[in-house]
Amino acid sequence: QGEPIRVLVTGAAGQIAYSLLYSIAKGDVFGKEQPLVLVLLDITPMMTVLEGVVMELQDCALPLLREVIPTDKEEIAFKDLDIAILVGSMPRREGMERKDLLKANVKIFKSQGAALDKYAKKTVKVVVVGNPANTNCLIASKSAPSIPKENFSCLTRLDHNRAKSQIALKLGVTANDVKNVIIWGNHSSTQYPDVNHAKVNVKGKEVGVYEAIKDDSWLKGDFILTVQQRGAAVIKARKLSSAMSAAKAICDHVRDIWFGTPAGEFVSMGVISDGNSYGVPEDLLYSFPVVIKDKTWKFVEGLPINDFSREKMDLTAKELTEEKETAVEFLSSA
Repeated sequence: QGEPIRVLVTGAAGQIAYSLLYSIAKGDVFGKEQPLVLVLLDITPMMTVLEGVVMELQDCALPLLREVIPTDKEEIAFKDLDIAILVGSMPRREGMERKDLLKANVKIFKSQGAALDKYAKKTVKVVVVGNPANTNCLIASKSAPSIPKENFSCLTRLDHNRAKSQIALKLGVTANDVKNVIIWGNHSSTQYPDVNHAKVNVKGKEVGVYEAIKDDSWLKGDFILTVQQRGAAVIKARKLSSAMSAAKAICDHVRDIWFGTPAGEFVSMGVISDGNSYGVPEDLLYSFPVVIKDKTWKFVEGLPINDFSREKMDLTAKELTEEKETAVEFLSSA
């Protein structure tokens, strides 16, 4: 076993982190051989709760976990990091406009971006989960000019997994039989779950999803709406947000960054749009299909885009452009 890697989870006293920390610490993400130091950041009023989380991690008696560092100080949290998983953000409270939410989060992610810039390794991989994830990620990246933009990504893997599982449920196969679904755009209700290029294994034969399902109106209607609105549906049923599935998606996302994507498969990730061939404006944090090798992602190129997809992709780009403009305005005054 080599040197431990330093992994930061922010919002560490919260719900998603509670599901996430055990999976990371037991080796589901970085492998069963990789020792780690877990750094847990949260706000000062949550420190007592965080102490309880630390006790539980200790009580799991996990062989890979070398040290757990709970803190409310950015200079401790962001020091020498290999990976930062930014889960914590200002949640949307009732009656809160998206604009208010953006303003509060710009402040948080400007500060965390600056701390990454100052204290973390320049090779750090940064994954933003806290919503509005795409724009928060862009702000963090802009606030950390010495870290490559490509090192920043935001989580759309939960939407990707939701899309996969809806197809699998419809066809009575396992989620593993479905590959290459795409989430384009924003992690919001404008995101576009695209299965035009997805394949499904039916009785040992790989076929296109449209061909397998033979129900275009479902694929262009209810399927898309179900994936877009799934988070709200979980909140309505559970009275709490989707923590278990979000934690699983974070594990998938980070493991793929670390170990690469399987041959012949691509995944969805919010990444910087610079240099894409899909007509998405530059300087947006937009979800694309990517392949990953040697901890470096590349766009999946050359996928044909039909008119239906084009319209949906442009719509979510427009929302992201507006969010960015609002956020950048706040950034100068934050």
